[in-house]
Amino acid sequence: MLEKSLQAIFLLSLVSFTYSFPLSTNKRWIINASTGQRVKLACVNWPAHLQPMLAEGLDKKPLGEIVAAVVKMHFNCVRLTWSTFMFTRPNYGHISVSQTLDSLDLKEAKQGISKNNPFILNMTHIQAYEAVVGELGAQGIMVLLDNHISKPDWCCSNTDGNGFFGDRYFDPNEWMKGLSFVADRFKEKRQVVAISLRNELRGPRQNEPDWYKYISEGARVVHKRNPHVLVFVSGLNFDLDLRFLQKSPLALDLDNKAVFLTTRKNPAPLVLSEFGFDQRETWTGPYGLSKEAII
Repeated sequence: MLEKSLQAIFLLSLVSFTYSFPLSTNKRWIINASTGQRVKLACVNWPAHLQPMLAEGLDKKPLGEIVAAVVKMHFNCVRLTWSTFMFTRPNYGHISVSQTLDSLDLKEAKQGISKNNPFILNMTHIQAYEAVVGELGAQGIMVLLDNHISKPDWCCSNTDGNGFFGDRYFDPNEWMKGLSFVADRFKEKRQVVAISLRNELRGPRQNEPDWYKYISEGARVVHKRNPHVLVFVSGLNFDLDLRFLQKSPLALDLDNKAVFLTTRKNPAPLVLSEFGFDQRETWTGPYGLSKEAII
């Protein structure tokens, strides 16, 4: 049962501030492929998938200071989110950050970036994203590139058009094109140790046959472009349901590894990719946990 498997989930904790490339898996553990030693990831989520298509906080502090704060707080990994359209549509990713901020009337944010990270303003969004990845690597932080959404926006709801293959903004072919672009673009960046195929699959269209079809195809696309990165996959129902893998595990033959749960036959790492609490102390409902498996 999934509930029993969850008991085996380990809290991903700090090992060191230097990344170990490439990573691999050995049963339920993430390891350094070269030495076979366990690598414990302690990741912080850094959103960059919303309408401005820019890593949040660059209007508040210099990029180097933000990354230094990540190191100081004893994280060794960043889950950096991205939207598909930023890499597949020129009118998103290839225009300047300044143009986008103007179009969204984000005057205060533009002033903040002009003060703290002025070099970002004239960059395209893809270049700005690469600058963040570059600084993370320069300070010894591993990076998980997370395909969070297709159309840049807040995430997530069952009806936002970004939830499942075939939704209004979630064309499977465009999604795979984005995965291919990102896997290829960052394949020489040793700090990029993993790519997540999609965040929190959800919505009325979700079904197991399409999940197996497109997750398998997406994983092969990433592996073809960069066979050295780990591939993270999302379950169903906002990434909360992985039970279907008990009856039919993925069979991708990627380095003879297949996704499953943390126990029973063919276990694989199971990662809590989002957890925390509302620091405004206004939330009164239950908190959800997002889970991803690694293939």
